[in-house]
Amino acid sequence: MIRHTAMLSEKEFRQALKACSLKATPQRIAVHGAMMALVHASADSVTAWLRENGTADVTVASVYNILSQLAKAGIYRSRMSANAKMYFDVDPSKHIHFYDSVNHSYKDLADEELVALVEERLKRRRIKGYKIDGIDLQIICHPTRRKTAGGRD
Repeated sequence: MIRHTAMLSEKEFRQALKACSLKATPQRIAVHGAMMALVHASADSVTAWLRENGTADVTVASVYNILSQLAKAGIYRSRMSANAKMYFDVDPSKHIHFYDSVNHSYKDLADEELVALVEERLKRRRIKGYKIDGIDLQIICHPTRRKTAGGRD
């Protein structure tokens, strides 16, 4: 499994594919380009982006397979949302996610101190019958609506 500390440029992406014995096919390169633009996305979103931008003609199933393969290789990460849709993250480094449970979208929060605190705390705890493989922090939230002075949102 490949571990990175940030999103990969196309050149770095090609190198990561090679390290995982995967070919840099036009479809994989196109999916990575879409993910660089979207950051967090489902296969549907990536496919729509590819169609809108004329980058590649691929099916949703093909995009899902590519994204899943990249997540399995550690190049991307994946997470299931509350709307039962798999979302992928182009940045596999340690970071916190804010999950908007209304719009089913993700935003990143880079807080190395908080991640380190959680990791340190869990290192000292033993959970009978389990070994911690990693930590994936997600904060579930929803948008707030504030009225402006003019009475509009």
